Amino acid sequence: MSTDKRDRIRELTDLLNRASKAYYSEDKEIMSNFEYDALYDELETLEKETGIQFANSPTQNVGYEVSENLEKVRHDSPMLSLDKTKDPDVLASFLGDQKGLLSWKLDGLTVVLTYDGGTLEKAVTRGNGEIGEIITANARTFVNLPLNIPYKGRLTLRGEAVIKYSDFNRINEEIPDADAKYKNPRNLCSGSVRQLDSRITAERSVNFFAFSLESAQEIDFNNSNEQKFAWLSGMGFDVVPYRVVYKDTIKDAIHAFAEDITGFDVPSDGLVLLMDDIAYGKSLGTTAKFPRNSMAFKWKDEIAETTLKEIEWSPSRTGLINPVAIFDPVELEGTTVSRASLHNLSIIDGLELGIGDRVTVYKANMIIPQIAENLTKSDHLDIPEECPACGQHTVIKNENGTKTLVCPNPDCPAKKIKSFTDFVSRNAMNIEGVSEETLEKFIGHGFISDFSDIFHLDDHKDAIINLDGFGLKSYENIINSVNAARNTTCDRLLNALGILNVGPANAKLICRYFNNDFRALMNAETDELINIENVGSVIAASITDYFADEKNREVVEKLLNEVYIAEDAVKGSDSLKGLTFVITGSLYHYENRDALKAEIEAEGGKVAGSVSAKTSYLINNDILSGSSKNKKAKELNIPIITEEEYINKFRGEANADQSSK
Repeated sequence: MSTDKRDRIRELTDLLNRASKAYYSEDKEIMSNFEYDALYDELETLEKETGIQFANSPTQNVGYEVSENLEKVRHDSPMLSLDKTKDPDVLASFLGDQKGLLSWKLDGLTVVLTYDGGTLEKAVTRGNGEIGEIITANARTFVNLPLNIPYKGRLTLRGEAVIKYSDFNRINEEIPDADAKYKNPRNLCSGSVRQLDSRITAERSVNFFAFSLESAQEIDFNNSNEQKFAWLSGMGFDVVPYRVVYKDTIKDAIHAFAEDITGFDVPSDGLVLLMDDIAYGKSLGTTAKFPRNSMAFKWKDEIAETTLKEIEWSPSRTGLINPVAIFDPVELEGTTVSRASLHNLSIIDGLELGIGDRVTVYKANMIIPQIAENLTKSDHLDIPEECPACGQHTVIKNENGTKTLVCPNPDCPAKKIKSFTDFVSRNAMNIEGVSEETLEKFIGHGFISDFSDIFHLDDHKDAIINLDGFGLKSYENIINSVNAARNTTCDRLLNALGILNVGPANAKLICRYFNNDFRALMNAETDELINIENVGSVIAASITDYFADEKNREVVEKLLNEVYIAEDAVKGSDSLKGLTFVITGSLYHYENRDALKAEIEAEGGKVAGSVSAKTSYLINNDILSGSSKNKKAKELNIPIITEEEYINKFRGEANADQSSK
């Protein structure tokens, strides 16, 4: 089979999927319908010609399945672990005079696949090596896994299901709660592959990399594992990246892999050396635990000695106060390292730490800084009796043999980090450069306990400049952003408070009603609030309940002393009152859709997310596109206008209306 054809199938699959996503999810088109249909036909022809169809191919209609549990099954042969070493000389000696294949040791979940008649029949997890779980429905959603292959015999192979760092980071960015974020790609992958609902697996972008062809009837691989890899690649599988090595080239290959670590998007925790000669490898047999035809190589940790300077106690939203070791900077794996998480009090006790101790540090898997050993063992460390964030007395808990330090105060600002994150967000106070991570540090060091403290960060200039990861430039950028946020609008301030059920849209409506008089809003009664358009009893009660709380009023009063509210920022002219717009596609005259939406709402109009019978106009610069919103508007006889038509028709009216006042 032509590699060019296989690569073209991959290219078309990716291109058509991006086009579909843009069309259906992002309301934009990156190609015409004619071009899409032509490429689709080309893909369909190539799939039929080669017999390769990937799980994410637009020609496939993979149904999702929901199971009550994962059925268990015994493997045809035990899945053994690999013997391992950190010494390149041991690896070279193991290889001897043989040709070897040195590949990444991927860090995910091992899966066994069975194909019959060219179709994926079964997928099973490694489990305990003897018994695994059937995850066939989930495997069908792996983004790069071929569901159909040209080989029609019975095929069994093994590989690693992984979630790439880029996808892992994307998934975590979509989770607002820091404590709900996933710890590492391997844990996320394991949970994703073993889901009872395959739709969830599909959302996680799991990839599969083959690393062992177990059996393929009547195929001669010329006694070479490298030819097995090449054959699997020709069938459409992604094979784990590898290099051909001999005992005199293996060290150079290890060095080359080490240099590639930082740019490699797939999680790995070492390398695997496999004998290329299949018969020779089999003749070596196995031990009770390991096969003798392969060996794992774990990175030899680069260790540096340094001095422990302090322990930073970092409160979290769960109440845990996490210890972080701060030490004199050292160079490890090409980067400067000066801090390492200690996780809990039990680890501190085990290391017998004290300030000034000489410690050795390393990077686990060449990535995560850790303390390896305490050479001094002074065992003299003061555990804080007060929470750094709120000053309340701390509590030491011992659960399942693990000691942790906890803040029991339910009102601790560290437990309300989301409210601070929302306060500085773009649709609220719009304080640029102050991330959730930065807020956690500032709260943990006691710089911030309520919203108004953000406007007094300049009181902590020296401390902020000396924080790890900060400096004078970072400090100045933050202070400039904070000072810029002092000039705000009534609706931004209202939205920033995080009142239940009050978002950017209804904050605008409420502030318009009170002519941007924030104190009038604070003192409003429920009956008055209900009179505002689109504000019902639930929203009204949320607002009055919030301002009835003395603590909340105290916070707001302090805020009002820090900010200036523009009186006519959202007053508008009501020229668009009674009109509902839907905005789609790219804009040329406005920075983004939010900017156009803000203008429409300021003039009394509404902006909806989808076209309905209540829509007055659909704004789309591509009037002739076949997008779903265009089609819906045409079905309902709703006018489709360009951005320029909107400006000429409505912005002119608004300006004329303003000038007449």
